[in-house]
Amino acid sequence: MPSAKFGLVSRTYRHINRYRQILTVLVRYGFEGLVERLRIGRYVEAGLHLISREKRPQLETLTTAQRVRLMLEELGPTFIKLGQVLSTRPDLVPPSWVEELARLQQHVPPFPFEQVREIVRSGLGRPIEQVYRYFDEQPVAAASIGQVHRATLRDGPEVVVKVQRPNIKSVIDVDLEILHHLAHLAERHLEGWKVYRPTRIVEEFRRVIERELDFAVEAAHLERFAANFRGDGTIYVPKVFRAASSQRVLTLEYVEVVPVTDVAALESAGFDPKLIAARGAHVTLRMIFEHGFFHADPHPGNCFVLPGNVICLLDFGMMGRLDRTAREHFADLIYAVAAHDPVRTASALLRITRPDEGHEVDSRALERDLDEFIDLNIPATLKELRFSRLLHELLALVARHRLAIPADLVMMMKAAATAETLVSRLDPDLNLIAVAEPYIRRLKAERLRPARLFRDAVELAAQTLELGREIPSGLRELLRLARRGALRIGFEHRGLDRMLEVHERIANRVSFAIVVAALIVGSSLIVHSRLPPTWHEIPVVGLIGYLAAGAMGVMLLVAIIRHGRL
Repeated sequence: MPSAKFGLVSRTYRHINRYRQILTVLVRYGFEGLVERLRIGRYVEAGLHLISREKRPQLETLTTAQRVRLMLEELGPTFIKLGQVLSTRPDLVPPSWVEELARLQQHVPPFPFEQVREIVRSGLGRPIEQVYRYFDEQPVAAASIGQVHRATLRDGPEVVVKVQRPNIKSVIDVDLEILHHLAHLAERHLEGWKVYRPTRIVEEFRRVIERELDFAVEAAHLERFAANFRGDGTIYVPKVFRAASSQRVLTLEYVEVVPVTDVAALESAGFDPKLIAARGAHVTLRMIFEHGFFHADPHPGNCFVLPGNVICLLDFGMMGRLDRTAREHFADLIYAVAAHDPVRTASALLRITRPDEGHEVDSRALERDLDEFIDLNIPATLKELRFSRLLHELLALVARHRLAIPADLVMMMKAAATAETLVSRLDPDLNLIAVAEPYIRRLKAERLRPARLFRDAVELAAQTLELGREIPSGLRELLRLARRGALRIGFEHRGLDRMLEVHERIANRVSFAIVVAALIVGSSLIVHSRLPPTWHEIPVVGLIGYLAAGAMGVMLLVAIIRHGRL
């Protein structure tokens, strides 16, 4: 959403009030310097003087990442979700922040059952009694987006019903507009932030949270995931009851599950942690390398076990997708790294990344850094390599060379690293990349099959033929525009915003100084003429002019010193 739109709607009471709440929490957690550097007062004037400067006690005992986590929890559902999304993006935030943001909790009270009844009625088009034979009024869980109730359908099966919070979409819409405005200000006023493209991050987050707000999308994810693993007895996906589901209501089959977090409890209940770990590893690798459709957040709170050591995943709101080309390029990267070949690694890395706008990659420097990276971080065999170690070090190297990895690929690597950590808890001897080796080999071998080579050749020939058909018509259009004098060539100026801002500041200060000088000269003339009224034989008007000039001069000096440009 463009920032101009925010300028039109931000003057409403709802936006200003929420903006003030957000800024108050920022200041309370020690980020008042950030608020000042964003120069928010220039855009949102009303009500900013009411911002509380009260600090939260014991801030000095908390790290910056901890303060950010607590701040996001206090700001509510939109910001909690933003933190959770960022915890899956180690390319955007440091590792310590990833770990801290992954701990985000949603301390949200449940909403009344009468509202649940109304949301179900409006969502399903029928009263709750016509859909469910029994519906527990007390929720089993409450989160920022919705809450979950036990129920029984009219035709018998026991289910769980996820009901969206009332008015949550309007709350999130306001927060997203404010976030977009803050991101725009960060790009404009915070040096070095433009590289991270905060506005693009907010737009990406908007797409994620809008999908999570539509329970029909989660239902489609569940059904596709279940279809991918149909016939696989090692994993179970709860059934979706479409007739009792909508955009704001999701009804799923109830399954009695056991968390995978407590190994001792699993063993005492008769489960086999090592078998569960092996199955979990294969499920993770199949959804990544075979299906290209994977659970983007397989943390322990979303992973459970059923009797028979069957894996059960829940919460399919956030999913990732990788096309065949991306999967193959990632396999090439893993193989090149394992082969200790910096040239092939650089080639594979450049195929899956894109350089920052206007930046030219130094291939020799990249190969040199990859050579050092491989020597320091990569063991002698593929079986000793770990996703989590590869992920953090590789992302740091990529950032150093101003390269960007596509979001879905980063999410996949983070999901694999999370699954690896979970698997290691159940079976410390199991190595996820060692299990992945056959999948990677099959993916590479698939490209050399005659049928695949023939299909690729046909596709290439079709694309070449299509290009050949388009070139003459394109040239004719260019010539036609040139003959009519209508051919236009556009030039885009980049990097001028900062210079224009500096020039504007210089002009403002010069104007300010001229006004101060004029006040001094005018006041001096009045004092010299001794115009009444006087105070101690000094004209009062001249004295007021001197005081005003002095105050304005001090303000100008303070502004210059504060910006370090004395």
